[in-house]
Amino acid sequence: MTTEIIGHCGYSVAPVLPGKTELLAHYLSGGAPWLPFREMGFREYLDTFPAVSVNAGMLVGHNTLRLMVMGLEDRAPSADELAQMTALLEEGLGAGALGMSTGLFTPPGSFAQSDEILALAEVLKRHHAAYFTHVRDEANRIVESVEEAIAIARASGVHTEIVHLKCSGVDNWGKVAVILGMIDKARADGCDIDCDAYPYAAGANPLKNLLPGWVQVGGNEAMLARLADPKARARIEAEIADDGLNNWGRIPSWEAVQISISPNRPETAGQTVAALAKAQGCDPIDQICDHLIADNGATRVLITSISEDDIRTIIRSPTALVGSDGNCVADYGIVAQGMPHPRFYGTFPRIIGHYVHDERLIPLEQAVYKMTGGSAKALKLKDRGLLREGWRADVAIFDPEDFRDQATYADPHRYPTGPRTSVIVNGVVVVDNATHTGATPGMVLRRDADGRVG
Repeated sequence: MTTEIIGHCGYSVAPVLPGKTELLAHYLSGGAPWLPFREMGFREYLDTFPAVSVNAGMLVGHNTLRLMVMGLEDRAPSADELAQMTALLEEGLGAGALGMSTGLFTPPGSFAQSDEILALAEVLKRHHAAYFTHVRDEANRIVESVEEAIAIARASGVHTEIVHLKCSGVDNWGKVAVILGMIDKARADGCDIDCDAYPYAAGANPLKNLLPGWVQVGGNEAMLARLADPKARARIEAEIADDGLNNWGRIPSWEAVQISISPNRPETAGQTVAALAKAQGCDPIDQICDHLIADNGATRVLITSISEDDIRTIIRSPTALVGSDGNCVADYGIVAQGMPHPRFYGTFPRIIGHYVHDERLIPLEQAVYKMTGGSAKALKLKDRGLLREGWRADVAIFDPEDFRDQATYADPHRYPTGPRTSVIVNGVVVVDNATHTGATPGMVLRRDADGRVG
């Protein structure tokens, strides 16, 4: 991997308005509880981004915009509030952000209606910027949610990327072919729309996002108070029994939910909700609520809820791209804590080693394009993604006979095989024969006025 796109699912670490630092820190704690936050605008965020080994392009998170202006309130914005969000988005795009992301599955993004997103998409259109969306529901209302994304793409004329596409929950397995058909038809009708996915049956999310959206209304302290209320717990249990998990749908059992990162209960990482509830002699909902309270809301989990057949259908698609939906991780330092999703280490080698080499689902050339040239085209990278004279030398070199993922759910902090694997970023070797050189030639990629990124 030579380029990362940061700020998906409505989550961005900027802008942070005066007095709102703690609010954003609590809100994003379920993703990376170790992150420091400070008041800053988007331009400062880009200008002060540290030297790293890979390129990085940043998105303005809609959830962050809403949080800065409205907090975690379940209502439509006033005209003044929408104007404030618009101004913050304009500032980010003016600084060079690639576009805006939404996470319509979780508060506060889930409190936004389509007209709010369309109003902000008009800003994207003026700046030739893009729209990246975690759709409103990847489970029971996946068809309607993709229809919404297509409608926004069609009405705004903005390039739209449906990120980490999935049909989650046992009731929704088998719908992927329908969804891909909808996207292909929209593209044939003139919509500028793409999608990407990762090749794993489990997803990952903050634990609080599995609960009904009303649990988070009012912010972290209000949520923690609700989680301690027996009546609220009974309501959560009833709603999950009726509808399944928020965004994830119905799971076979609580064995499907595994603690990934728990800042205050690190000994629970790798254990399932079912096992923890049994050990504690309590109901799974009580275990979840107690765990969130103990972690101040910052628990992160893995959820096994995706069909392997659907994964294969997406991989076979010539147009569905590959994306890891990954965090920055390593097997050392602060980012080595907990048991993160193995996709952070294994997405691309898993495609090459398992689905290309072992299963022969698609040719190697097609798989490589879905990770490189295809993604670069969708992102409008102006001189990256292909081996072409005069273009940036961002190159991954590997032996396809020995390039396999080793990261597992039980042992995720493992790099892929391949002792000869090397990576070049902007012409500088950053991985030499599977060893990091320490070089940090990565660039912050900014969007030009014409929409191209470089």
